[in-house]
Amino acid sequence: MIVAGVGSRRGVTSEEVCAAMRGAMERHGVKLCDISLMATPAAKGSEPGIIKAALDLGLLLVMVPQRQLEAAGTRAMTHSERVVALMGVPSVAEASALAVAGRRSTLIGPRFVLGPVTCAFAREAEKGEAP
Repeated sequence: MIVAGVGSRRGVTSEEVCAAMRGAMERHGVKLCDISLMATPAAKGSEPGIIKAALDLGLLLVMVPQRQLEAAGTRAMTHSERVVALMGVPSVAEASALAVAGRRSTLIGPRFVLGPVTCAFAREAEKGEAP
């Protein structure tokens, strides 16, 4: 299972979110059919652009509670002091993807940034795979 984590500035459009998703998929060689879920912090859950993008892409949107976001954030590849100050994690997109993909999940690569949107992919660990 691959989870797409999405972070954004306030007021993003669904087109901006979808463009960032497409850019991240191209960069990391991920196909839309390989993605099971889209994840974003619960604090971003009311962003119409993120909600519409998930619908447009046919993905279920999962809202990540702050505590789970912070726990997964310790495994992020990217570290933004600005994001730490705002959200308490080094990368919203990476932490969201990791939180939903599971404790033994791994990032496929660092977050992809396109304008006001960041996107990262995490892959769920296979059963029996070492952490």
